[in-house]
Amino acid sequence: MNAEQAGYQAIDRICDYHVTLRDRPVLSQVEPGYLRKALPSSAPTEGEDFQLIADDYQKYIIPGLTHWQHPSFFAYFPTSSTFEGILAELYASSTSNPGFNWSVSPACTELEAVVMDWIAQLLGLDESFYNISEVGGGIIQTSASESVLVATVAARSRYIREHPQVAMEKLVLYTTTQTHSLGKKAGLVLGLKVRALGVTAQDDFALRGDTLKVALEEDMNAGFHPFILIGTVGTTSSGAVDRLDEIADVAKHYPFLWLHVDAAWAGVAFVCPEYREAYQLPAINSYVDSFCTSFYKWGLIQFDGSCLWVRHRKHLTDALDVTPEFLRSKHGNAGTAIDYRNWQLGLGKRFRSLKFWFVLRARGVKGLQKYISDCIKLNTKFAQSIYESELFSVVTKPSLAMTVFRLAPKSLPQLRTSELNTLNRAFYARLAARNDIAITQTDLNGVFCIRMVIGAEQTLESDVERVLALTKYEAMILLKNQWEGIGGRRGRKTDVVPFHSH
Repeated sequence: MNAEQAGYQAIDRICDYHVTLRDRPVLSQVEPGYLRKALPSSAPTEGEDFQLIADDYQKYIIPGLTHWQHPSFFAYFPTSSTFEGILAELYASSTSNPGFNWSVSPACTELEAVVMDWIAQLLGLDESFYNISEVGGGIIQTSASESVLVATVAARSRYIREHPQVAMEKLVLYTTTQTHSLGKKAGLVLGLKVRALGVTAQDDFALRGDTLKVALEEDMNAGFHPFILIGTVGTTSSGAVDRLDEIADVAKHYPFLWLHVDAAWAGVAFVCPEYREAYQLPAINSYVDSFCTSFYKWGLIQFDGSCLWVRHRKHLTDALDVTPEFLRSKHGNAGTAIDYRNWQLGLGKRFRSLKFWFVLRARGVKGLQKYISDCIKLNTKFAQSIYESELFSVVTKPSLAMTVFRLAPKSLPQLRTSELNTLNRAFYARLAARNDIAITQTDLNGVFCIRMVIGAEQTLESDVERVLALTKYEAMILLKNQWEGIGGRRGRKTDVVPFHSH
């Protein structure tokens, strides 16, 4: 097989893969170590025919994939894969530009600066975050975790410059008990003390301004130095939105505190103006120092690609600018072009902006808005069915395309939280054992529950209805099998109806 034939075949097989997603199991059924057993123990001495390599991809690799774009994938977070993005990745990889400064490939840097301004405008961000402002600006990082790490490095650098007498071990990074693990990992990587501020179900698991104020006073009185707070719009576990308006009102009295907002999943919803106020965009625009959202989650862009904006780019370059002689260039020295290596942890960077450019042009603002709105509408229908159910209850109010629920039969109102948790662990184990659905669990302040997140572009209303039927079926089988053991109590039984997968 020659290169031209291999290229055509690859595109055909990629298209076939996406067309047949609905017919595949969502979850891989292989066991750990399956691939090592199937492959030779060393690389071939002589090159092999590419047809054999391509066929082995189908034979060995595809069965080991979890199909995140499957219409019945409702776990973790949405992750996009679009034809436009695939082609952009192909074009980008064909040139392999390291992108560490403007001169090595001007288009890579300039397209990223332009596209980040397009997206800032699309989301309704304040113009102070635009690259064209030459004060703030945006950069594409690998993931939200890296965006948080970069923001934390910049915040720490700023604080130490302004407070040179402070010992590093006295610095404190604030998260909440619902912040993604990226906050804790940033502290681990940088050797920082991390304090998780408590949130409550009564506040829909959102951080309130009063909680922040109490923590600041406690730590400062104890001789510690809080220097950054990682707030969240759309927490992983519950979809909670921290009260950034209240937080900003408190932070104004503590100007040394850097506010970073992680909106990795939910921030993309700002493309729909009707969600901006409820999800705290006005507070983001008026006060926060940095903001990130990941278009590879809910923005039709392939992984990776997390958009990070800062209000003052100088804080990034002050912390991260390392320019030995061999990296100097005419335009970098003159300051007439952005050198993105000084806005990130690594030296080189991939040409990620190309897939943003392809997708945004192919779909347009209206196409992206429709996709987001369709996901939210499907989740609204799902949540309504849970509210009306005799078997399930909503744990916290639905957020955009996420619903968190648990098995809580109305016929068994006397079950304690511990008993419901045991019941729901068994219920989730049944769901997780299936290969025709992907859904994940979480714990909200001691309540074990199930997360349902809609985001696959191929998901239809019929797929959501099927999830409802499937969860009801598994719940009823569980209740029938464990009826005698649930807290030693009895209740009204419900007939079990067989569930047939499509």
